[in-house]
Amino acid sequence: MTGRERLRADPAVDPALGESRASVLKALRAAQGQVGVVELAQSVGLHANTVRFHLHALVTAGLVVREAEDRDHPGRPRTMYTASPEGGRTGPRSYRLLAQVLTGYVASQASDGLDGARRAGFAWGRYLTERPPPFRDVDADAAVHELLGALDDLGFAPEEVVAGSERQIHIHNCPFRETALEHLDVVCSVHLGLMQGLLAELDAPLAASGLDAFVEPSLCVAHLGLREKPR
Repeated sequence: MTGRERLRADPAVDPALGESRASVLKALRAAQGQVGVVELAQSVGLHANTVRFHLHALVTAGLVVREAEDRDHPGRPRTMYTASPEGGRTGPRSYRLLAQVLTGYVASQASDGLDGARRAGFAWGRYLTERPPPFRDVDADAAVHELLGALDDLGFAPEEVVAGSERQIHIHNCPFRETALEHLDVVCSVHLGLMQGLLAELDAPLAASGLDAFVEPSLCVAHLGLREKPR
């Protein structure tokens, strides 16, 4: 049984969190004491930046506690994480409403709304991957592999498809579907920017040139094209 299969079979895991985020929470609950990002990333098999992204959401949801490491020697203390008591939620939360409020506001800013949404996604895309060392080229296959992994961690259920001479990413699940249906341009601009930012951070020979939303009820298609890298 794979790690994802064990996760699906575990009744203690909240499926609303998504597989990757639930695996981070499960690892924290199983740990004895505080855990750092690097150790947690190794435990769950995700990139450290992806784990930070999920931890931020879990802290916001009240499921995880973030605090500075208790240490008695010089140096900057690390940020450490522990799972909150499983009954420690303080009340209902409506992140869907917050998403609707924010996307509605962005959509109303006609002068900068969509470009601002794309730029926000671009910044997060750069954050969610790791820049390769100097003089190490990332080829197209490696870039697509990294992109698929990041999108999968975020719950997009991505799949690479080659259509003629074009590489595409087929997205079979939109984690923000309800909000996207109300503010399609804004949400899709964020998602396109996220892919563009990730590929840019890798200095990949590919770029995300467009995103076709809901070409089928459960399918969005991202288009990848060659990017001419500066010499």
